[in-house]
Amino acid sequence: MSQEHLNESILSEEILEDQKKNRIDHMTYLPGMEVLESDVMDQVVAAMEAYDYDKYTEADVRRALVHDSRTPEDFAALLSPAALPLLEDIAQAARVETRKHFGNSVYMFTPIYIANYCENYCIYCGFNCHNKINRAQLNEEEIDKEMAAIAKTGLQEILILTGESRSKSTVQYIGEACKIAKKYFKVIGLEIYPVNSDEYAYLHECGADYVTVFQETYNSDKYETLHLAGHKRIFPYRLNAQERALKGGMRGVGFAALLGLDDFRKDAFATGYHAYLLQRKYPHAEIAFSCPRLRPIINNDRINPMDVHETQLLQVVCAYRLFMPFANITISSRECARVRDNLVNIAATKISAGVSTGIGEHSEETEKKGDDQFEIDDGRSVQEVYDTLLKNNLQPVMSDYIYV
Repeated sequence: MSQEHLNESILSEEILEDQKKNRIDHMTYLPGMEVLESDVMDQVVAAMEAYDYDKYTEADVRRALVHDSRTPEDFAALLSPAALPLLEDIAQAARVETRKHFGNSVYMFTPIYIANYCENYCIYCGFNCHNKINRAQLNEEEIDKEMAAIAKTGLQEILILTGESRSKSTVQYIGEACKIAKKYFKVIGLEIYPVNSDEYAYLHECGADYVTVFQETYNSDKYETLHLAGHKRIFPYRLNAQERALKGGMRGVGFAALLGLDDFRKDAFATGYHAYLLQRKYPHAEIAFSCPRLRPIINNDRINPMDVHETQLLQVVCAYRLFMPFANITISSRECARVRDNLVNIAATKISAGVSTGIGEHSEETEKKGDDQFEIDDGRSVQEVYDTLLKNNLQPVMSDYIYV
């Protein structure tokens, strides 16, 4: 190791040690963070902590399958180990439910990463502030070129993502990206750092339709060990983000836990129950789920991810469908083409295509400026995914919403 790298390593260790000594309470709101008068978080955490999936039997799972509408108790049974021997029956039931509400339609979209600056220290994420990666941010002209190139593929829905840095990717900057997106797309989603309800209202006015937030894990103790610095460390502020987005006028909200960070059954149960409670509280809200599994990134080996295999992933996706039949379920490009194609034939209703998780890779007029957040496993183009859906007797849908 060179003296320069040695000095840099020593300095990094000193910074991390200083952060450890001054680490903020992960359950206490920081100045400027909106506090809602809501008991949703308390209900979700209490239900998750009480969830004993080993108590469920095959009989409980069979009862859940025959119900026309499923209760949280049914959902808990469908996520239990006792459900695995009945996974074929569960998948068939989920497929029937999917076709009942969505026909053979599968919605297509792509994400666009417009910045990868981040102020959080999340040890499982490629963007975390201590990773030595190429940081970049697209300017408005570059965003326009990237979005124009994406629109030429036929897609009419875009998901705008940034790293979690308020100072680099301001709410106003994201708002301008939404305004540009309105020129090219009918549906605009956001996956950004959580903000207050008035800021969600501003982004909605700029053109955003829905907000997705990954809670990562609903186990607050585990959450604290994974998020060591930055605003993301504040567990309750992140958990209440979807409710603030709905208060800000967003049409839809998406939910996800990063499967593999902690006990995936408890995290999946908490994710579904969280969505269920907000659907009851805000009946107009359009609900969506994502089912990401942990993917390789820099320093990924430090967190000893709990493996979630394809069988368990199928179980989670089907349980979401049977519990909340009207919800959209997105299957990420983190998964290989075979897994994605299988899941959209059963229960998933939304698929990304032509994906890049780096900064600036869609347009030939812009070159890649920043490093990727994680490795994808399905690099198919929009046309390739479109053709595969048709081959499997599914109908690709570019937009599920039109403003008149």
